[in-house]
Amino acid sequence: MKLLEPFQLGPLALSNHMVMAPMTRSRAGAGEVIPPLGAEYYAQRAAAGLIISEGTQVSPQGQGYIDTPGIYSPEQAAGWRQVTDAVHAKGGKIFAQLWHVGRVSHTSFQPGGAAPVAPSALAAEGQAYTRDGFKPMSLPRALETQEIAEVIGQFVRGATQAQAAGFDGVELHGANGYLIDQFLREGSNRRTDAYGGSHENRARFLLDLVDAIVPVWGADRVGVRLSPALNANGATDPNPLPTFRYAVEQLSKRRVVYLHLLDPLQMPQRFAPILRPLFTGTLMVNGGFDRDKAEAALQAHDADLVSFGTAFLANPDLPERFRRGAALNPADKATFYGGGAHGYTDYPTLTP
Repeated sequence: MKLLEPFQLGPLALSNHMVMAPMTRSRAGAGEVIPPLGAEYYAQRAAAGLIISEGTQVSPQGQGYIDTPGIYSPEQAAGWRQVTDAVHAKGGKIFAQLWHVGRVSHTSFQPGGAAPVAPSALAAEGQAYTRDGFKPMSLPRALETQEIAEVIGQFVRGATQAQAAGFDGVELHGANGYLIDQFLREGSNRRTDAYGGSHENRARFLLDLVDAIVPVWGADRVGVRLSPALNANGATDPNPLPTFRYAVEQLSKRRVVYLHLLDPLQMPQRFAPILRPLFTGTLMVNGGFDRDKAEAALQAHDADLVSFGTAFLANPDLPERFRRGAALNPADKATFYGGGAHGYTDYPTLTP
């Protein structure tokens, strides 16, 4: 089975073609530090060829959810160091996902109760879960052109702290209607400066980020996640293909190590078949894949790696279950976000 064969990702020798997708678990403590229990959680899943961490905000401004971990302070890096050491001790590889939610936030998360920032002063759809319960997303303020360099600096600081934390690389979270995706989409980006208007301009923020982080890590340790098929958090676009075609072409020129497409199999239009010929690096796909569908995608060369979310959450030994053709544990949705060990580190594994 190709899914379980080794794979070379840039300089990293992966044990298989299976990736643990980034999944928010909302279990960070004071100071947005990942708890020691997080080291156990990730180490349990180190049989994945690659683990991508849950989204880690690159600044206090980048937070939009309760108890999500950060990656901008030495204390946060020290917390993550326990995780990476535990994963490496089990022979695994792990990337940090760098995250800024942009307008998908609430003033209660922002320093000084300020408005969240975004490409344009347009509120995100939906509600934020705050410590006082669900609240409508706060109206953001549009970033001034000169402020964009400051936000890029936040990502660079996060990338630097990720190095200090011992990660093997970083992934830019450019999906799901968060800040990078907000810049890419016509529905959330109404700017008239160099970061808005044409698809080249709307892709500029993403590409500027890549150009700033590659010198820190090297292109062969930087990945990018995109979700062109989704209109998440109200980040809509009547015709997303030209922007994403351009962005992917430019990412390919920059030789980032992988493109991670959240491209659900059930969507009426899938973008992976369109974008794959434009990207010369490793293509990773995510969205509705089980063992057989993932194997078929690899055998057909439709993807190079497949990432699994809920399946890895509920099955720490997912590669072994796939190898044996064993049944999977059902996922307990009530414990996805927040809490302690239950639904986090207590899922059973197969007996030898």
